[in-house]
Amino acid sequence: MRKVRYEVDPHNRLVLTGTTEGREGLPRFRKVLDGEFRTDGNNNLSYHIKIPLSKTEEIPSQIRIKGAWSLTDDHKLRLTVDRSLRRTFGEKIILQGDILDVKGNSLLFAVTTTSKKGTQSTYVLDLGGAWRADANNRLSFHVKREKGAYDILTLTGAWEIGKNNRIVYCYETASLIKKKTRTHTLIFKGRWDIKEELRISYEMSAGTDSSFDFKASAGVFKKDYIEYELGIGLSGRAKPVARIITLSGAWNFRKGCGLVFEIEYGEGPDRAIAFGADAELTSRDTISIRLKSRLDGADLGGRLELSHKIFKGEGEVFLRLIKSGEESAAYGGAAWRW
Repeated sequence: MRKVRYEVDPHNRLVLTGTTEGREGLPRFRKVLDGEFRTDGNNNLSYHIKIPLSKTEEIPSQIRIKGAWSLTDDHKLRLTVDRSLRRTFGEKIILQGDILDVKGNSLLFAVTTTSKKGTQSTYVLDLGGAWRADANNRLSFHVKREKGAYDILTLTGAWEIGKNNRIVYCYETASLIKKKTRTHTLIFKGRWDIKEELRISYEMSAGTDSSFDFKASAGVFKKDYIEYELGIGLSGRAKPVARIITLSGAWNFRKGCGLVFEIEYGEGPDRAIAFGADAELTSRDTISIRLKSRLDGADLGGRLELSHKIFKGEGEVFLRLIKSGEESAAYGGAAWRW
């Protein structure tokens, strides 16, 4: 009776090995199957064999492999195989390659393979899902699976704030042959938002449901910047890695929005964080503002003092109301609300 087993070699190729009972368990054959891995709409993995096999070989042209996705510590793509469905595979499949790019609802992983003839080629696995921040403020990707389930790929290092207020994640890979290291840089394109006290969010591209919701200390709000401090908990470290998020920009008033903080992201139209607010005149003839969530009016724990110089256009109307005292009747109490 012949027994077969599949494995993945260092060149990302599927290899078939077989044994025959009665021959002391020695390998009878080892066959490299040139092809490539692919994922379907539910992020299930399959291997598609490129060269047609002879009719005498009982090997399908497409082999499906179900399991759970994760990332290794060196950022390789790993599938823990569901062996209750397919026992001809080992416990894990690790695909050699690099994270190529990150999108609003996907992670792109570049896989390089070498054929039996020595020809190299690279293709991309596109995993669909949503980006989230975990309990330790680390970046993680929730891979969409059937029936609302998901697998979690966690970027285990600490991230930074790069140019144009973007989130940047870097990791290194080592080449044992060339004895060199390569740095891989992933840039997450999105916009910052503040919706509740002690949290700051980074929302990915419009039309996606990806958002990093970071736990942070109380914010500092000044005339030309907003600052939050948070910690990123990493495995093997007793203390979290500190990160200070400083968003440079300008306060303004917009019709239909009210008080906003405008941030430069380097491309496309400027993005702004909108706030609810209570405001009053001070003895120094400035405006003292208590910041609130634009969603439910909850206090954000931040106060801001602005001069009259930023009031232009629509803002001048509210400024005149405050000076005349009419805002008490119009907006209730001594508050100025949007």
